[in-house]
Amino acid sequence: QVHFVESGGGLVQPGGSLRLSCEASRDIFAFSTVAWYRQFPGNERRWVARLNPADKVDYSDSVKGRFTISRDTTKNIMYLQMNNLRPEDTAVYYCNVIPSDPQSWGQGTQVTVSS
Repeated sequence: QVHFVESGGGLVQPGGSLRLSCEASRDIFAFSTVAWYRQFPGNERRWVARLNPADKVDYSDSVKGRFTISRDTTKNIMYLQMNNLRPEDTAVYYCNVIPSDPQSWGQGTQVTVSS
């Protein structure tokens, strides 16, 4: 089983940028498709960016062109570079495999976009 720890969230103004980090407890990125998910209050978590072991990336329409997923091949860390942030990006961001493993969810990291 793998565990994830997310970090890097915070308060940012519209149009600003943040980089989130996701550290895995073991080498998972070379073997599984992993994703950044986000959750709005009262809603389920949905993936917004995913990365497979061959480094193929995919994005939800809502973040395409603004967010970039990547990983550090020397460490068990995945990143989400978020640019041109909008108030509607305000959410808690998590990482997990696809399909998600209920026992692998971390605490998430809060991203708030507000002026």
